[in-house]
Amino acid sequence: MTSTYIKAKRERCCMSEDESNSEGLMERQTTGEDRVRMTARQLSEPQTANWIASEAGWSHEPTKRVLDRLVDDGILHRDESGTHTTYYPDYRRQAMQEAMRLRDSGHTVEELTDRLADMKTQIRDWENEFGIESPNQLRGTLADESLDADEENRRREIAREWEHLQRRIQIVGFAIREWDFLAPTTEPAEASS
Repeated sequence: MTSTYIKAKRERCCMSEDESNSEGLMERQTTGEDRVRMTARQLSEPQTANWIASEAGWSHEPTKRVLDRLVDDGILHRDESGTHTTYYPDYRRQAMQEAMRLRDSGHTVEELTDRLADMKTQIRDWENEFGIESPNQLRGTLADESLDADEENRRREIAREWEHLQRRIQIVGFAIREWDFLAPTTEPAEASS
């Protein structure tokens, strides 16, 4: 019941149109390569090729080939320093693209400012409800033996949502600050002589 509230609240105030449609896209007729590309571009933390293949519903070898092409194209980064090779998107590129999508979405800067205020209010509400200041502090409350399983699950979900909102606040705040800069241009850039 709580997770439905959080999910509905997230969809209403925080998700871009692109994010809210991504689940539907995954269910439509897509190729394995399309699913790998969609999954890889939505990563919020580095993941292995096996994890990405599992999420995309495709086998490991073709997934790895697609990931390697995305690395070659500069869309993903590869980290081979750990025990397993992981892949992650260029978070700066991702944030810039999302900020441009927000700017081009037809919303006004006032509407985005309201969304930003809603997200910050939600985080303040959680800070007040639990007497903590971060998602990890909320996770730390799970050690309380008096919590039942439903409350533990609720707190885990809130911690994940809190982290999501923190990322969204940064992107929406950037889109608001750079509103004029992000405006779509109708004229091609002048070539220098």
